[in-house]
Amino acid sequence: MKRVIFSLYIDIPEKDLDYQPPFYKDDIPKTLRTKLKMREYYSWLKENHEKYAETIGVEYKIFEYGEKWLSFKRNFNEKYPFITEYNIVNFYKIHLLYELCEVYDEVLYLDFDVVPTTTESFFDVWNIKENGNIIKISDENEMKQIKKINDIRENSFRYKSESVIGRDFIANNRSPTAKYWNCRALCLEKGYGGKVEVFNTGIIGTSKKYLDQLSYWENFDSLLKEMTQLKEDKDSPWLDWMKGIFGWDNETIWSFKTKENNVKTTFLDEKWHYIITKWNYIPKDTALVHVINKDFEFVRNRIDAEK
Repeated sequence: MKRVIFSLYIDIPEKDLDYQPPFYKDDIPKTLRTKLKMREYYSWLKENHEKYAETIGVEYKIFEYGEKWLSFKRNFNEKYPFITEYNIVNFYKIHLLYELCEVYDEVLYLDFDVVPTTTESFFDVWNIKENGNIIKISDENEMKQIKKINDIRENSFRYKSESVIGRDFIANNRSPTAKYWNCRALCLEKGYGGKVEVFNTGIIGTSKKYLDQLSYWENFDSLLKEMTQLKEDKDSPWLDWMKGIFGWDNETIWSFKTKENNVKTTFLDEKWHYIITKWNYIPKDTALVHVINKDFEFVRNRIDAEK
């Protein structure tokens, strides 16, 4: 069985960063903070990935800023100039998944801000061969709030600068809320029904069999055109605040393709995809920590304290 873990570190030039509201209790845009923290902790993050791969006896690869990336980026810029560099990076990881699945039997993708804290093998625990694509549903708490809303009225929310501000959560164009409604709109347009799940592609276990079934790149151009129409159509049945946060991202498309092609999917639990956003806390038996808030110092101190 040939297996690989891979990650991606693309240091986006500051001029190409799209604005995102700051992290909780921070004072600079989220995109800039991410760039600075990822650069500062680059060696430590890479070392953690390499050590985990070595411990479980699989190969590790990291793809960085270079000609391979720039060629992919140029192609996207030419075809889809409306897509941000951040989203191009996330489409690039899907491209790499397909590329590696031509060589390896099983592939585990980890966002560069995912920190392994275990010696257990992901591949042994999750059995990709039997369980399909292994991935986490996006922020469960936010999803629960969304699904409770049965009768949405425009005056329940306030739209401003690509953000929808509700009583209990903030939704921007990268949020699970945006991707949920975007995927739901796509599925309803196609006649697939409105019941959808939105996935977090920060950690993905997969193989060629299930990626081929997903058919991610099939009819990609026409799908992006439909997403654009949903966002820009003045006669669309979708409310303006929803269209304001619709976009063109890898997770909306992954969710849509999973439903369209009925792809077997197993959901990661919190042990194997634990997300840190506002509050710095890691349960004792956590295996993979996704450091969304980029407080790597807290995670490093926690790991060092347990040695």
